[in-house]
Amino acid sequence: MSKLVVAGSSNTDMIIQVPRIPRPGETILGGRFQTAPGGKGANQAVAAARAGGDVSLLACVGDDSLGREALAGFATDGIACDQVVIDPTAPSGVAQIFVAADGENSIAVASGANACLTPTHIEQAAATLEAANTILLQLEIPLETVMRAAEIGAAAGRRVILNPAPAQELPAELYPLLSIISPNETEAELLTGIAVKEESSAAAAAASLHDRGVATVLITLGAAGVFVSTGASSKIVPANVVEVVDTTAAGDVFNGNLAAALCRGLQLEDAVVYAQAAAALSVQSLGAQPSAPTRSAIDTFLTI
Repeated sequence: MSKLVVAGSSNTDMIIQVPRIPRPGETILGGRFQTAPGGKGANQAVAAARAGGDVSLLACVGDDSLGREALAGFATDGIACDQVVIDPTAPSGVAQIFVAADGENSIAVASGANACLTPTHIEQAAATLEAANTILLQLEIPLETVMRAAEIGAAAGRRVILNPAPAQELPAELYPLLSIISPNETEAELLTGIAVKEESSAAAAAASLHDRGVATVLITLGAAGVFVSTGASSKIVPANVVEVVDTTAAGDVFNGNLAAALCRGLQLEDAVVYAQAAAALSVQSLGAQPSAPTRSAIDTFLTI
């Protein structure tokens, strides 16, 4: 198995189940409350590790109980944490998540120590990045840190995947460093100005991203599947039909499993199918990392 390095955030999720997402100024009496490990980087690392990936995590946590709990969880999942920074000056990141009865969610994040992961930390971990097969990035850490990781990975000839979430505008010089970009419809629209509604608009958005230098574009379309474009060809890989309990981290599970599948040699479309199955399993459970399935569960799901 080739090594995957995930550079990104680590949070603790505070989850409240509610009948629907509250409107501004509105108080809703919810139901069950729970805490769970989260953060887009950590979620993707855990998802990849449970899929059998050889995973290292570059992240920053606070010197507090939440940070220690996160590190213990990573160790349980077999994730290498020697490049995780412990910052004594900042609290570990926290996310407040409302989960509605239909499975949709609303999330607010207090970045905490995630904002303290700097380009210098990435440079100190350059040997780890250069030894990887694939580098997986998101946008819950400073953009300049993401940029530096992509620069080191691209210079070493490594596969660099960016899940551009949470959505924000990206510098033009980042795109040519990326092997794969994996926005959802909202993120694709923010990046390209093209509202993604169906296959033709997804193709137009993908073409815009190809023009900026990205080789492969995967636009996740929720229940409609994933639009896969390599520039030379494109198609929609259908989603699996399942009962949705909580969509939190479905995209993270998809990206972690995509990267793990590519690392073990699956071709792009097969990797997308595998990642779609993992995401389908994840939305049937509550929570981010608790919902990430094992490789055996994914393999069983694919044979049903």
